[in-house]
Amino acid sequence: MIVIAGLGLGAAMGASVALRRGGKVLDALQYAAGYGIAFGLLGLFATIFLERML
Repeated sequence: MIVIAGLGLGAAMGASVALRRGGKVLDALQYAAGYGIAFGLLGLFATIFLERML
């Protein structure tokens, strides 16, 4: 669940950053994808870490 939450949060944050900087819709989609992937990977590592520790 952490991975999915990270993906959604990252996508929303990326789109917000792109639109705040004056980007168009395609810019927002690209930022959303990039941030979503990055946050999803962080969520994956957090999930693996928590599973190993518990």
